[in-house]
Amino acid sequence: MQMKIRGAKMLDFFTIFSKGGIVLWCFQGAGVTESFTGPVNALIRSVILQERSGNNSFTHEALSLKYKLDNEFELIFVVGFQKILTLTYVDKFIDDVQLHFRDRYKNELEQKGALKLLNYSYEFEDDFKMLLREAEDSSKARSPAPMRTFKESEKSQKTVKSMIETKGGDKGKEQVGKKNKNTKKEAPAAEPAKVDQGKTSSSGQKTVENGNQGLTADEIMQKKREEFFRKRMAVPTEKPSKSPKPQKPREKQMRVWDMGGSSTKDLDYSGRNGDSSQNGGEQNKEAQIDLGMQLSSMKGDLLSVDYESSEEEEMEEEEERVVVNETSKTSSKKGGGFGGMFGMLKGLVGSKSLTREDMESVLDKMRDHLIAKNVAADIASQLCDSVAKKLEGKVMGTFTTVASTVKQALQDSLVQILQPKRRVDILRDVMEAQSQRRPFVITFCGVNGVGKSTNLAKISFWLIENGFTVLIAACDTFRAGAVEQLRTHQRRLNSLHPPEQHGGRPVVQLYEKGYGKDAAGIAMEAIAYARNQAFDVVLVDTAGRMQDNAPLMTALAKLIAVNMPDLVLFVGEALVGNEAVDQLVKFNQALADHSMSDKPRLIDGIVLTKFDTIDDKVGAAISMTYITGQPIVFVGTGQTYNDLRSLNARAVVSALMKA
Repeated sequence: MQMKIRGAKMLDFFTIFSKGGIVLWCFQGAGVTESFTGPVNALIRSVILQERSGNNSFTHEALSLKYKLDNEFELIFVVGFQKILTLTYVDKFIDDVQLHFRDRYKNELEQKGALKLLNYSYEFEDDFKMLLREAEDSSKARSPAPMRTFKESEKSQKTVKSMIETKGGDKGKEQVGKKNKNTKKEAPAAEPAKVDQGKTSSSGQKTVENGNQGLTADEIMQKKREEFFRKRMAVPTEKPSKSPKPQKPREKQMRVWDMGGSSTKDLDYSGRNGDSSQNGGEQNKEAQIDLGMQLSSMKGDLLSVDYESSEEEEMEEEEERVVVNETSKTSSKKGGGFGGMFGMLKGLVGSKSLTREDMESVLDKMRDHLIAKNVAADIASQLCDSVAKKLEGKVMGTFTTVASTVKQALQDSLVQILQPKRRVDILRDVMEAQSQRRPFVITFCGVNGVGKSTNLAKISFWLIENGFTVLIAACDTFRAGAVEQLRTHQRRLNSLHPPEQHGGRPVVQLYEKGYGKDAAGIAMEAIAYARNQAFDVVLVDTAGRMQDNAPLMTALAKLIAVNMPDLVLFVGEALVGNEAVDQLVKFNQALADHSMSDKPRLIDGIVLTKFDTIDDKVGAAISMTYITGQPIVFVGTGQTYNDLRSLNARAVVSALMKA
């Protein structure tokens, strides 16, 4: 009875539930009054739904949770205990409970359907306590081994004589290795006899058998010289046959810009005071109409990824399955030569539960494929581990291959990662701020040269098109030309939306105080000015900074902590690989370290820029969302104000999985 009480005190709770969320059985330790719903829901939200199940432990506040997935019956086993305790038996215990529960209720679990699971009562308490008692007894039996006495140790066997170092080395070593040294000495003595025999027989045999032994220094040098010249003479004869001489490249053609004009007079805007010409005005109207069309269908409109590639892939997969069927009939064990990422297939696995060994080769190829597509190496490994954990023990269909099953699971996981965990509707949030008579504040941060100011201007144009007024706060007081760049954008945006069309008030204004000033102070003044002048949105442009620059990171954390913007957007380029992880982790860490509140403001969303330059290497999107758990709010796809998109998760994943 004491055992039961002690076990109950050690474990806070144990629960078994289906992946559909139906709790089949649960146990709560003695003296535990708090509900375990919160920790389990946190585990589901943070780990299982976000494909982070590579590691089987999770910490929530003061509790440590261990879990195990049963993919055959779609069950999850979770045990919780205080994290200050070191319970060595928990891993084995949760395995034992899983096996025991499966064996006892196998018939009931095989009946599909939520109602059948709800109707049946699982009386498992006695078995659970028995298994817990056995686990605790076995952990006690495995007590640490007692320390050896000095006489039992190897050190006691050494003599004083063996520890004395001599000039030639250790005497003990000489005595121990005397036989070895004698044999080594005898070996060279035996070889000259062979060399002499070789000399009498033939000089060619001597060089083949013993290399350079027996040759004089001049002969060795002559031999090496001959080899060197032979190699040098062989190179020019082999090269033309392997690779033909490249053709002369075409000369670069002069680019003709659409709005450049045919003469330099067309480029002189000094007489027009910055206003665009009549033709320019027509082009701007066309641009507005085009953007209006894109805004109405902006959701999920990624131009850089087409859906045709995914259809072609499906046809390739069907061809692969046919090939696998034919090869399985001829009992061919080799799986190479099918092409693409999943070329090496292991054949059909009919009605068999998957093991880690079955998936190992496919997962290795997947990991390499993801890294080649710019996914950070650590994240690619974690994703593959999570997929393996999710599929281990799952029973496959009769006509499905390991590769197709694993690929589908990874594809579902990637879509799950890229889909936003929370609602990000900036237009609705701006309207809500309008009703509260305050401006909606967005802060942009990121490293140098990723396109913060350019994408800030694109977002300004999008907001203006939706009828909002924008104040741009020039808080980049470090980079030369930063204020002038924003002033140019402001002038251009006001020419696209003249004040006459908006009651004589400019729709975009720039708030700037020059260079060398405190960025946090300028942002605070800009927000106060926007509140007084009834601006709808304030866009705060900050200086680019490397994640290792501690003073600049402190200044950014101060700006965000003081002004508390509604949205903190990290601007990152789609060209980065492993660097994306380092940037986001350190930006978040700096914001957390220098915050004044218990719940610090971290990065709320991501702007992914230069997406038009990467073809199908879209792995940076996965890296950034996996690290932060935050959605990609905007995607920059070009150099004009129209080139702004929202993310389509399925389009990105189809580009990522393309072989």
